[in-house]
Amino acid sequence: MLLSKYKIISFKYIQNMKMLMLSATLAGSLMLTNCGSQMGTDDNAKNVDMTQVDPKPFAKTITAEEAKEMLYTYASDEFEGRETGEPGQKKAVNYIREFYKDHKIGSAMDSTYFQTVPASFFKAGSGIKASENVAAFIKGSTKPNEIVVVSAHLDHIGISPDGQINNGADDDGSGTVGVMEIAEAFQEAVKQGYRPQRSILFLHVTGEEKGLVGSRYYVEHPIFPLDSTVADLNIDMIGRQDAAHMDNENYVYLIGSDKLSQGLNDLSEATNKKYMNMDLDYKYNDDNDPNRFYYRSDHYNFAKNGVPIIFYFNGVHADYHKPGDTPDKINYPLLAKRAQLVFYTAWNVANQEERIMVDK
Repeated sequence: MLLSKYKIISFKYIQNMKMLMLSATLAGSLMLTNCGSQMGTDDNAKNVDMTQVDPKPFAKTITAEEAKEMLYTYASDEFEGRETGEPGQKKAVNYIREFYKDHKIGSAMDSTYFQTVPASFFKAGSGIKASENVAAFIKGSTKPNEIVVVSAHLDHIGISPDGQINNGADDDGSGTVGVMEIAEAFQEAVKQGYRPQRSILFLHVTGEEKGLVGSRYYVEHPIFPLDSTVADLNIDMIGRQDAAHMDNENYVYLIGSDKLSQGLNDLSEATNKKYMNMDLDYKYNDDNDPNRFYYRSDHYNFAKNGVPIIFYFNGVHADYHKPGDTPDKINYPLLAKRAQLVFYTAWNVANQEERIMVDK
């Protein structure tokens, strides 16, 4: 997550955004076709009402054991704190890409999983090198041109001046492996013939710690048109407990779920009640929240362009943006439980008959 002391960038609406989205529509439709051909046909696809399919068997593939195995690699010293544009971040994006290849989950970029964010897109004089978003994709069955985004940022803050590595296990290694586990669950459903009605974009963005740069690049250069993007479910820190919940392993903060779409908020709450029964804490959803968390992770770039969002968050802790944010301190069963909640919510957003709509 973006540093609390970081002055939130005041993004101006792009005057020609409508023209950008219109021009992207044709490209997006073509990309959907290309991605579909890359993944092949569904020889085992079942002609079923997806609203009646039980997602529980697929949610069970999201496990604490797998999350731990991945995070101990992703947040290891080998990745050098995943500083944007630096060698450790390059190792991170390759690790993510290999995961999707190994699980036969297609690329959203036709020939590559990477969307390059050029050095020129970062703040002038920053010295930040070119970086990459990683975008994997599962094509929808009956509504493939409607896109559900599940996102997390892949970067962290690198190495401290004293040489200590900031591993970023919670921030946002936990969100990164959460998205990968969710993608695996959807892919297991596809393998069994239950392809989601809408398409799912698994988006790992770079440069979040530099000012939400990777997600800003995505919305200004969308792979799929923003007006076809149904919702963004963004995960940023889901592996630990904050001081307010030290005696509660059944909570998660939700931010932004009702800001643009009451329908998304209602679906979120109904999904939680049916499948997880977690304590949904809306403390930081308050418009007067002094922490301004709503503006401090990648969902905000979608929200400011009219895409309904939910931000899943465990709150800050003593190791936030410090070398102590290490994988041994992660509560893996809780990480898996929160990821399952996001999976169930994405499942319902992708499979309900009516599209999530922005409130008028």
